[in-house]
Amino acid sequence: MSQSVTRHTLGGSTETGGPGLPAGGATRGGSQAARRRRRPSPTARRQSRAAFLFLAPACVMVAIYVVWPILSTIRLSFFNWDGMTDPSFVGLANYVELFHTATFYTALKNNLIWLLLFLLAPPMGLAVALYLNQAVAGIRIVKSLFFAPFVLSGVVVGLIFSWFYDPTFGLLAVILGHGVPVLGDPRYATLGIVFAALWPQTAYCMILYLTGLTSLNAEQIEAARMEGARGWSMLWHVILPQLRPTTFMAIVVTIIGALRSFDLISVMTGGGPFESSTVLAYYMYDQAIKYYRIGYSAAVAVVLFAIMLVYIVYHLRRMLRAEQ
Repeated sequence: MSQSVTRHTLGGSTETGGPGLPAGGATRGGSQAARRRRRPSPTARRQSRAAFLFLAPACVMVAIYVVWPILSTIRLSFFNWDGMTDPSFVGLANYVELFHTATFYTALKNNLIWLLLFLLAPPMGLAVALYLNQAVAGIRIVKSLFFAPFVLSGVVVGLIFSWFYDPTFGLLAVILGHGVPVLGDPRYATLGIVFAALWPQTAYCMILYLTGLTSLNAEQIEAARMEGARGWSMLWHVILPQLRPTTFMAIVVTIIGALRSFDLISVMTGGGPFESSTVLAYYMYDQAIKYYRIGYSAAVAVVLFAIMLVYIVYHLRRMLRAEQ
């Protein structure tokens, strides 16, 4: 008949065990079982391997076409290169010159104007999406009319608004009764281009919000209606919280579009008059293509990338904190 043995330790605790079993054997056995449980099963290992194989081509593409160009541009910004002769290392000279150039600060100011005014696109797109999210006769035709600006290229939009602003025969001159040289006046040129760019950008945000409205939780909306929520309270407390991922995407895409604005400026003003409507993206193109200053243009690109990165990381952290 076996007997258990009880041993008292110096700290006053007791350890029990049967004959031939060391004290704490059950604990060691439990830890070994836990280690065995933590080991992934063959099925889990196969699934992980398959996931890696599916992700590998995309990771390679991102590394080749995104990461490598970014690193190459940062490296090139420390060189003086015209695209034909051998590049010569100049260190931070391109950045020093950039931060002492008046055109850079004009372009930076115009980018801030673009950014502030372009942020009107998400709320305008949301308003249009709420209007179009109705089951009434003929709504598909109205949706196609609002969707049309998105499929137009930037060159076409620039030409349309150049004719619209023309002080001799433009529609704006007909509406006002007299011509206003919007694109020929340094005070109005940037505002006129931003107004033209808001047309397709609002259509894009409208598409994002229309997609988000189709995935709303109908049970939450019905429960809010039973509680008496209507109008603004329904929008603010029920619909907008569910549209938070869509709003994040719309804001990020709008910020990127504002900071990389180029095509409309090239078509409508060419950065003029007197470089008053230039932005960082167009200034970068101007220095690289017209003046063959590839290294200096790379420095402008690095500064523009840093500004984009700051805004995107800031809004991404805000969204993650809100969801937590």
